[in-house]
Amino acid sequence: MTVETDDSGGRNQKPRALIVTVYGLYAREAGGWMSVASIIRLLAQCGVDEPAVRSAIFRLKRRGLLSASRVEGVAGYELSDDAREILREGDRRIFERQRAAAGDGWLLAVFSVPESKRDQRHVLRSRLAWLGFGTVSAGVWIAPAHLYDEAKETLERHGLDVYVELFRGDYLAFADAAERVAQWWDLPRLRALHEDFLLRYEPVARRRRTVSDAEAFADYVNALTDWRRLPYLEPGLPLEALPADWNGVRSADTFFALHNRLADAAHRFVDSVRPALDHTTAKP
Repeated sequence: MTVETDDSGGRNQKPRALIVTVYGLYAREAGGWMSVASIIRLLAQCGVDEPAVRSAIFRLKRRGLLSASRVEGVAGYELSDDAREILREGDRRIFERQRAAAGDGWLLAVFSVPESKRDQRHVLRSRLAWLGFGTVSAGVWIAPAHLYDEAKETLERHGLDVYVELFRGDYLAFADAAERVAQWWDLPRLRALHEDFLLRYEPVARRRRTVSDAEAFADYVNALTDWRRLPYLEPGLPLEALPADWNGVRSADTFFALHNRLADAAHRFVDSVRPALDHTTAKP
């Protein structure tokens, strides 16, 4: 359940990412629509004020992810078809623990884009990077083999499949696979991102005191918002090809512990905040 919201650049982007998380978790079950009043009340629990919420909604609307819609005279926004599809695809990556084994093989994306289509070359590289591909060379990118279906769907949806050939194979020679993985992916950066997640959320996962539904909502939505990009940037690489103390395993353990502990309470808080209209009269 992830949408590219450019939320790595600081606090100005965070409200957009939080809204995407809220829509992915709670609006889809009500047809994809949520009232403006509900969005503002929910995001207030995460420390986002009303002007920031409205600004973030405007930017998501401009990007074609949300569209304004009134239901029985109540102002709200619904997910676009593209946003629904992206969220659906993201569910698999975020909520399923996919970790390749050494013998599972690799997916190779080999591409060549004419110079006259250099803008498409940039889009293609951006999509492959977002999917979690590493770079072997300028026109050869690599990922664990289990990403095939997702990569194929994404490339086709964006009309990029005309430039790409996908191959599945084994790494045979000549260097050690772990040595090559360290060249193909920026492991120090990925380690740092996992460490940031752990520093913020391991204490939450270890907390023993009982929290209110409102606190559970804020903790869960923030954790999911910060977690959801990590399974893309580090797409379940084989542990045999990663450093022995790879902190991505602890990071995943922490997120799923929070998910199991907080998701139900967070949902109760959402149900207490949004009016019945959000549940029953949303557009299909």
